[in-house]
Amino acid sequence: MPNTKTARTATRAAGNETMEQSKFHQLFVDQIKDIYWAEKQLVKALPKMKKGATSEELKEAIDMHLEETRIHVERLEDIFDILGKKAAGKKCPAMEGLIEEGNEVISDTEADSMVRDAGIIIAAQKVEHYEIAAYGGLAALANTMGHTEIAQLLQQTLEEEKEADVKLTEIAEQFINEEAAEE
Repeated sequence: MPNTKTARTATRAAGNETMEQSKFHQLFVDQIKDIYWAEKQLVKALPKMKKGATSEELKEAIDMHLEETRIHVERLEDIFDILGKKAAGKKCPAMEGLIEEGNEVISDTEADSMVRDAGIIIAAQKVEHYEIAAYGGLAALANTMGHTEIAQLLQQTLEEEKEADVKLTEIAEQFINEEAAEE
């Protein structure tokens, strides 16, 4: 009589090989490459946002998110390793546009103003919402494919992105929006 557990493991392994060759898995890998490129671009863009910010609270939040973003890049590199793939980015037009929008806020607003800080927060939250959508979708795909470890890594990043969004809202509502309205 064959060992049932061994048979299930063999079936699952065969299923994973088939899954890895599927269009669904390729979509997943392409989207990982997309968010990897996006995160690497953010590592470059966040220092400029910090430099454009006026309030110390916003500068600190940007600094904190920069450190988290570096961790997100490392986590994505771990995911590539788990998948047996070389870490490689795929240009993300959405993130490119969001970063450009943030740059426009800085160039179109007065330096050392709360109006600029309010605009930077809006631009940063647009980025956060994009990342929340990306990581939420990727975690769901990973779960569907049985990539439990990858799903957990993606979920961890998703929670950090949500926390960053909440922090930005708190900063805006504490004083920046009111002071910007008075300028």
